[in-house]
Amino acid sequence: MLSRRQFVASAAAFQRPRRPNILFVLPDQLRAQALGCMGNPVVQTPNIDRLAGEGVTFRNTIANTPVCCPARAIFLTGQYCHKNGMVANDLRLRESSITLPSLLKQSGYRTGFIGKWHVDGGPRLPGFIPPGPRRHGYDFWAANECSHQHFKNTYFRDTPEPLPVRGFEPEGWTDLALEFLETTKRDTRPFFLSVFMGPPHDPYGAPDAYMRRYENVPKPLNAYYAAITAIDDQVGRLTRSLDELGLAEDTIVLFSSDHGDMLGTHDAILKRKPWEESIRVPGILRYPRRIKPGRVEQSLLSHVDYAPTLLSLCGLPVPKAMQGTDLSGLVTGDNRRAPDSAFLQIFGPYAGDRTPAGWRGLRTGRYKYARFEDKPWVLYDLKDDPNEEHNLAADPAAAKLRRQLETQLEAWMRRTGDSWKYNWTAPVEDAGRLYKDKVYYSVDEYLREHPE
Repeated sequence: MLSRRQFVASAAAFQRPRRPNILFVLPDQLRAQALGCMGNPVVQTPNIDRLAGEGVTFRNTIANTPVCCPARAIFLTGQYCHKNGMVANDLRLRESSITLPSLLKQSGYRTGFIGKWHVDGGPRLPGFIPPGPRRHGYDFWAANECSHQHFKNTYFRDTPEPLPVRGFEPEGWTDLALEFLETTKRDTRPFFLSVFMGPPHDPYGAPDAYMRRYENVPKPLNAYYAAITAIDDQVGRLTRSLDELGLAEDTIVLFSSDHGDMLGTHDAILKRKPWEESIRVPGILRYPRRIKPGRVEQSLLSHVDYAPTLLSLCGLPVPKAMQGTDLSGLVTGDNRRAPDSAFLQIFGPYAGDRTPAGWRGLRTGRYKYARFEDKPWVLYDLKDDPNEEHNLAADPAAAKLRRQLETQLEAWMRRTGDSWKYNWTAPVEDAGRLYKDKVYYSVDEYLREHPE
């Protein structure tokens, strides 16, 4: 017979709500402006639009460091890049990092990663990451480091033998995700599954059936949109599987991206820029048990907030080392507290996408401000100038506003421990220097071996 204490403990455990599952879907280089639910009248994204209608859409979701590896490190660690060390593409994220998947694993979650990893550093190909600390808490593994080969790609499980990805890469990754979801029939632990797809990242393209839908759209938007519609079909497959398995009610689905794509806007290409096309990404969360459907949220959500917010939604403590804000109350609608700005960082130049130098900036609800160490770069009033056509950085009439934003930016740098000393000026990211031959954990380490 149970003692009273045992009975009370047993009853409490029985009544404790089940921790939610998490499905994190992340296409690469998908700007927020390229979704129907974000107001794009051309691109066809019915499944993503439906997901938005069933949850909350953060229209101002910001990539703090809008480039692949740094962005991924930020939402894995909940730290800015100068803290987690990933200040450049193709460095290795330190194995000692405290990460979202490792914390969830410690709390009884099954963890799985599928797709493009891109935080392991060193040569990108063949792309095998062995089991252990370099996987940062993920157990189920079907991934490669980085290839950008969207057709006839390969991936690895727990051995270095490459396996074929079926068809167009997002389709193959989704096949593997469905395999993982099927295992919930026999393993009822809550899960955290990340599905990180390569497209619509350049080289732009998609299967012919999708390309034909955008025959009248100029290049490269036609191929970019075609890839997004192909991804949308895979989102539909994933959400249908959650429905069929009875998992939808208790699963947080987070749909986002690591950064956007300029696609020629402002005569700029790719990423690493302060303009909206580069820093603004999708931010859609569906969690039927706690999120009312159809909400549109204007408050700022940024990558650094993902880990603390998801931990809190799962009823888990947020480590003090994490620098992001727990926005779980804002996600569920229980409170309105949110940051008044998002902090932006790029640490060095990259000739490959015409980024001239490292810069810092911030995005408020209304304004965008970014500067190089020696001078202001851009200042926009996004309310009066949503397309960022009138740069006020050198406008005498905006001098007071610029000083106010400069004060906010300086406060961000102090508060997070950032400094211009983290910048570099050598072209370390160009021509694959950081991943050609070996693994580096820092730009300084590379420069000691390769003085410019």
